Amino acid sequence: MSGTLVLVRHGQSEWNLKNLFTGWRDPDLTELGVEEAKAGGKALAEYGIKFDVAFTSDLVRAQRTCQMVLDAVGQSSLETIRDQALNERDYGDLSGLNKDDARAKWGEEQVHIWRRSYDVPPPGGESLRDTGARVWPYYLTEILPRVLAGEKLLVAAHGNSLRSLVMVLDRLTKEQVLNLNLATGVPMVYKLKADSTVASKEVLGDMSAAH
Repeated sequence: MSGTLVLVRHGQSEWNLKNLFTGWRDPDLTELGVEEAKAGGKALAEYGIKFDVAFTSDLVRAQRTCQMVLDAVGQSSLETIRDQALNERDYGDLSGLNKDDARAKWGEEQVHIWRRSYDVPPPGGESLRDTGARVWPYYLTEILPRVLAGEKLLVAAHGNSLRSLVMVLDRLTKEQVLNLNLATGVPMVYKLKADSTVASKEVLGDMSAAH
């Protein structure tokens, strides 16, 4: 058996709370976001995993989530690699706009297409496919080889950068990935086979509590 890959989406950010398109902008976590990150860390501590290295994005909300998870599992000083390849997708001209204001300006249908389509980017920004085009090579060159060598890796990143990864791991079609929503602060634990396919997947945390 190869190693373990743990994916965690950052906790709620200040702009999530304000209903703003965030993308590559860099707001911090809210108090709820901090609690979500700590809860994810607690779930991993109870799971009993120890990591060999952590990866996160170039944005503070993911970095703080990563650090709080590492604090919770007793690995505060673990080597952590930051790279913008793992950043949230770039919302371009929508960044910083309230989602309701964007709908008023461009129309409900157009904004929905930008948000939920696979390959239609917002003006000046990235589609989910564009996001995957930078996440997938980074995963293949920097992350996957270490998992296949038997290491245990933490990746704390963003809704769309992680959706593009889960799309590959779970073998989702471009239609299926549109309906994929990742809960904030909830770890997904993948164990991989030697051929890089998924041997098992566990989602840590009581998802029913969110309903």
